[in-house]
Amino acid sequence: MALSWALAALSLLPLLDAQSPVCANLTAEPITNATLDQISGKWFYIASAFNNPEFNQSSRTIHAAFFYFAPNHTDDKILLREYLTIGDKCVYNSSYLKVQRENGTVSKYEYGKEQFADLLLTKDPKIFMFGFALKDEQNKGLSFYTDKPEVTEEQMRVFHEAITCIGMQKSEISYTDAKKVKARRTRQPRRRRQGERPRLHSEAGHPVFKRLSPCRDS
Repeated sequence: MALSWALAALSLLPLLDAQSPVCANLTAEPITNATLDQISGKWFYIASAFNNPEFNQSSRTIHAAFFYFAPNHTDDKILLREYLTIGDKCVYNSSYLKVQRENGTVSKYEYGKEQFADLLLTKDPKIFMFGFALKDEQNKGLSFYTDKPEVTEEQMRVFHEAITCIGMQKSEISYTDAKKVKARRTRQPRRRRQGERPRLHSEAGHPVFKRLSPCRDS
């Protein structure tokens, strides 16, 4: 009985995938000059989910991030300038991504080896995703980018569907949040009575927020 139920459930998977245009389009297409022009400019890193432990740990340290892509059509390279808010610091990195046009991938040296990512475009030119080792259960992952820090419900739905398509759960997603970078205490302090010493935040039971320094364009 259990086996027949499992077989029936598995038989529905192709139908579910066919009903989702996101799943159908979750394949890297050859990269053209027009593709490079589409991803050129400023982008914001919004969210990601990784089974790879190193990628997963790294993504969870990023509070906010934006970057610039400057493709070179002749050399098949993309100049990457990224600004990451990690902890209370702004970290700036500059590097090059190699473009593998026929495979629809880009690559970069990280963690001692060349890492490849599928460039996944959608019908919305204001968003794109990178797919990592999507056929490798232990290392697969997906990252999501938009051209603005604010994300619409429809754009986020596309990413959530893509996460489901690759067999991961929405609970595994790590989100950035620019609001955390600007966190501050807004509650007005209680007025002290005459002769009363000021109390520390920890004594008063209030949370202490440390104002972080968000990255700004150089």
